[in-house]
Order: sequence, then C-alpha cells, then structure tokens
Amino acid sequence: MEDIRSSPDRELVDAVLANRPGAFERLVREYQGLCWHIIHRMVRHPEDARELCQDTFLRVHQCLHQYRYESALKSWIGRVAYTIALRHLQRKRIPLLENTDDGDDYALVENIGDGFDLEAACADAETTQHLHAAIEALPPLQRTVLTLYYLEEVTIPEIARITGLASGTIKSHLFRSRLRLRGALEARTGVAA
Repeated sequence: MEDIRSSPDRELVDAVLANRPGAFERLVREYQGLCWHIIHRMVRHPEDARELCQDTFLRVHQCLHQYRYESALKSWIGRVAYTIALRHLQRKRIPLLENTDDGDDYALVENIGDGFDLEAACADAETTQHLHAAIEALPPLQRTVLTLYYLEEVTIPEIARITGLASGTIKSHLFRSRLRLRGALEARTGVAA
C-alpha cells in the first residue's frame, strides 16, 4: 500500500499550503472533473452545480490545512463535494432516495456481479440514450454511487470514504440501481438485459 504521506498528494497539498504560484490552480484542474461529477449527478442543475463546485473549492482552500493524509486527496475532496451537494439537497428538501417498500435486500447484494453488463447495455446509440435517461431518473444518491463506481471507476471503499456510507449500503444502492436500469432498458427496448 502506497504511503500517502510521501505521495504526489503530499507534494500538491504542501505546495498549496505554501502558497506556491499555480499550486491551487493545479489542484482545481486535477479534481474539478470529480467535483463536477459528484455535484452535478446529485443536484442535476448546471447553474447550481457550478456554484456548488466553486463552494467546494473555496471550502477545500479554507480547510486544506485540516487534511491529514488518512485517505487519498481525491477521496477527501470528493467528500467535501458530496457534503456540499448533500446540504444543498437538504436545504431544497429534495430526498436522496425514493421511499420503497421492497424490504431489506442487503443479503442480495453481497455479490455485486449480478450478470448485468453495463457496457454491453450501451452497445448502440439508442440503447445508450435510454440508459442515460434511466440513470437520470434514479434518485440522487443512487445516481451518484452508480456513476462513481462505473464511470469514474471509484472503488467501493473510496465511495464509502466520499459518502460516509457503509460498504454494504453502497453495494445495496448499486444492486438496486442496476435492477432499475435493467427494468427500464427492458421496458424501452423490449429486450431482456
């Protein structure tokens, strides 16, 4: 396991804290995609997302001295972005999840591989369009977890650090999201996914 304290993260953080020219701009360039991805997936409104990304980097700049190298800088900044987006949704009274009465299916998700191949589902343009629409229809938390895992290729432990959710909860969200996507694709295309 790499020692985070002697990593490029350490060098970048040290440069920002020392107010070296261009260091903070480099940090923003490095992590703005992740920040945008998390926030936009949660709030969906580009104007709000832009403002919240700015708030995130302002908060990162103000609190970077508190970063303790206990996780990757990517996870720490992701956590800041997630927290800011979460507070925004709470202020707007937008629920993170839909109320469902399908019972507790945590036992069903121990094995993330349920045979649903997200890439294969994107085989053609029409299916891709349907898939993106189905992803956008997911509740904010499921949409964010799903896209972090599949599109950003963030590991479950890293998603746990970003969101503060337990790994089992993340697996449950991934499982439920894939079920919903499969059902949406089957309904729209008439082909079992």
